Amino acid sequence: MLKDIKEALMKGDRETVSRLTKKALDEGLEIKKILDEGLIAGMEIIGAKFKANEIFIPEVLISAKAMHAGMAILEPHFVKCGIKPAGKVVIGTVKGDLHDIGKNIVSMMLKGSCFEVTDFGIDVSPEKFVNAVKKDPPDIVAMSSLLTTSMGSMRDTINALKDSGLRDKVKIMIGGAPVTQDFATAIGADSYARDAATAVDKARELIKLKT
Repeated sequence: MLKDIKEALMKGDRETVSRLTKKALDEGLEIKKILDEGLIAGMEIIGAKFKANEIFIPEVLISAKAMHAGMAILEPHFVKCGIKPAGKVVIGTVKGDLHDIGKNIVSMMLKGSCFEVTDFGIDVSPEKFVNAVKKDPPDIVAMSSLLTTSMGSMRDTINALKDSGLRDKVKIMIGGAPVTQDFATAIGADSYARDAATAVDKARELIKLKT
């Protein structure tokens, strides 16, 4: 059944993923096993194919939605079986930018890897990121930009966190089509991810560095 969940997820079959995940749960399969060998295993293959340019954003998005359907079944049971979040992430597309497809894929893939994700959506101001860190400090602040004209908002957000004395409390990851490693280094970000699959890997690395 776990193999069937994995294969349905890779096909982007939300209904089958949801039905089989519920069935696996009802039949007493260990929640962590369903998560690791069904949902996460399928999404990791999708991520690897995306990195290798074997599939593209539409296919990743469809599979991510299927994974989300399965996660919705499992998440209420996480606390009972002792599954703790891998880490807390606040994510958003920065001020001046209304693009969200890539950011949405990153958000869903992080959730599928057991990260607790707060998604602020698009056009997120530096002040909103700062207030989020003040209110309930995440482990990672993740920012997306699809426009060269909005990339400066990433620098502004990092500077705002510095001015508020909060910069050292979080790790910062950035990404988006025009963003580069050189730019990430120049503005003082901790990590740069070139695509959604890489973002999950980078987030795991940042959590290790933070703990």
